Amino acid sequence: MEEAERADGSPGATHRPASPRAPAGQGCAVQVSVIVPVHNSECWLDECLKSVWEQDFKETMELSVFNDASKDGSAEIIEKWKIKLEDAGVPVIIGSNDSSEPRGVGYAKNQAVIQSSGTYLCFLDSDDVMMPQRIRLQHEAAIQRPNSVFTSHGPTVIMPTWFCSREWFLHVGKFDEGGKGVPEDLLFFYKHLQKGGEVFRVNHCLLLYRYHPQAATHSVLEETIWNHRVRFLEDRVLSSWTSFTIWNAGKQGKKLYRSLSPANRKKVTAFCDVDEKKIAKGCYTYEESEERPKPKIPVCHFGDATPPFIICVKLDLTGGAFETNLSMLNLKEGMDYYHFN
Repeated sequence: MEEAERADGSPGATHRPASPRAPAGQGCAVQVSVIVPVHNSECWLDECLKSVWEQDFKETMELSVFNDASKDGSAEIIEKWKIKLEDAGVPVIIGSNDSSEPRGVGYAKNQAVIQSSGTYLCFLDSDDVMMPQRIRLQHEAAIQRPNSVFTSHGPTVIMPTWFCSREWFLHVGKFDEGGKGVPEDLLFFYKHLQKGGEVFRVNHCLLLYRYHPQAATHSVLEETIWNHRVRFLEDRVLSSWTSFTIWNAGKQGKKLYRSLSPANRKKVTAFCDVDEKKIAKGCYTYEESEERPKPKIPVCHFGDATPPFIICVKLDLTGGAFETNLSMLNLKEGMDYYHFN
């Protein structure tokens, strides 16, 4: 069953008619290209493209759509909206993969970017809906921060809320084109951070995000995402640490320990927790290890542990107890601890 929510978790969107905007005439630079990859999206595409038409952005913009081997009515819907959008002064560029097999979301996004010409790129999935103010507000923010990816108000950095300059996108490099099962957005985001990029949130609800059984995100295994996150943690954080404590002596903490490279497992000095039963056991034995004797990692109370910490505790799940415990230690995020939850 379909679930629809805004990027900040609030219920559905309202629409208003499009505002007049500057025409993208010959020799006039396009400010924003809306990048939309499409694959069998006929159920959602009308509402998605209508939200492009309803933007209140007054400067030049274009729509760049890449249809990746859709077998439904997506192509006809795109052509219908091409007429309406161009009548409203929004050029529409359409590319397509006409083979029998789709090349994947990363490929479709890259092709949509390549065929576009805007100074800024506004990413939009074909099953999502933009609020009318989205492009205007993110464009205003992007002018001030050239090396940032911009997101909308919400708890996560979801890809359909990204907005960045073309120059920065090209600096980071294209999306991974491995196809089904590859988290191309996560890999791009990690490259963005590794190259010194920042994240800036526009504190307004800018997107209605649909989570449904046909969404491409379901093709990516949870374990695949976990492994990419661990490798990023090792490269980004643990490479500069000589030792650390894992804050969570439960399943998540132990899973992280087992997922680390042998060199980084040796850096773990302890697990810490608040659970008296876990602490009473005294240590965790890594039974899967081929080392003899098997590694035994001490388990202690968080107040007795030594930073830095890798924290494997989800926020907002303990009625504020965890946050209070962390605050009382007077630690600096990024130096004394890093969240991995």
